[in-house]
Amino acid sequence: MKIPATQVAIQGERGSFSHEAAERMLPGCSILACARSAEVFDRVEKRSASAAVIPIENSLAGTVAEHADLLVARDVFIQAEFRLRIVHNVIAAPGVRFSALRRVLSHPVALDQCRDFFRLHPNIEAVPFYDTAGSVKHVIADRLLDAAGIAGRQAAREYSGRILQAGIEDDKRNFTRFLLIRKPQARAANAREKRSSASASRYQHLIPLGANKTSIAYKLKNQPGALFKSLSVFALRDISLSKIESRPLRGRPWEYVFYADFLRGDDEPARNALRHLGEVAEFVKVLGIYPAA
Repeated sequence: MKIPATQVAIQGERGSFSHEAAERMLPGCSILACARSAEVFDRVEKRSASAAVIPIENSLAGTVAEHADLLVARDVFIQAEFRLRIVHNVIAAPGVRFSALRRVLSHPVALDQCRDFFRLHPNIEAVPFYDTAGSVKHVIADRLLDAAGIAGRQAAREYSGRILQAGIEDDKRNFTRFLLIRKPQARAANAREKRSSASASRYQHLIPLGANKTSIAYKLKNQPGALFKSLSVFALRDISLSKIESRPLRGRPWEYVFYADFLRGDDEPARNALRHLGEVAEFVKVLGIYPAA
C-alpha cells in the first residue's frame, strides 16, 4: 500500500517508538510531536495534521486504554496497522560511563518491561518519566552525569546520545501495534446511513486496496444472550475474530463497549454481519478497514 508523505502527529517526543513507527509506515513524513494523546486526535480532526500514528496495543502490556476510548469518541478512521519490535536501550549523554549511573528514567511501561535489568543492577534507581524519548532528551539536555534514559535507537540518533547497553527488555518477543488514522471527508449521509451507525460508506475513500481486516466498537443492551447474539453474526458467516475485549463506557458507569477485530475487508459478508450486528446492538462504530499487518 502506497500512501503519500504527509505531516503525521504522534504522542510524545521525537525519537519515540511512535516516531519510528510513523517513519516506517510513511517514509519521508514530517513528524509533529504532541504532548498529549487528546492533542494528537485534535490535530487530525481539525486537519492541522493530515494523519496520526498511535500505539494501540503492546504484546506484554495490553491495550492503550486512552487511545481505545478516543477512537470511539472522535471522528477518525484507521487506515493501516504496523507491528514494531520494541527494543529498549540504556542511553546517556556522551562521556557518561555505565558505572556512574545511579538513576535510569523512562516511561513506566518501559521500566516495567526491563525488570531484570534493575534486578541485576540494584544500585540503579528506576525513575518514572512521561516519555521514553523524552527521558533521553532530558538527561542529555541537562547534561546529567549519573543518569540515563531507556528508549529506542531512534532517540539516541535524535539527541546524539550514547547507547550504554542495548536490548535490555525482559522479553524479546515484545511488539507494539501502531495504527495510522485519518479524518474522513465531510459529506452528507443519506437516510439509510443515518439509521445505521454501522455504515462504512463515508469512509470508502480511506479504505486501501487489499484491506482484509476491520476494527469495530459496539455497545450491547444488558440482557441475557446479548453477547452470544453479537458473536453469532460473525460465526454464521464464517468470519474469524482476531480480537475482542471490553472497556468501560465513559460517562455511563458499569456499562461497557466491546472492541473487536475481524478478518474481512469491505465485502458483502462483512457488510451483512455489520447490518445484523446493528440490529442487536445499541450502537456500532466502524473504527477502520485496512490490510492486516
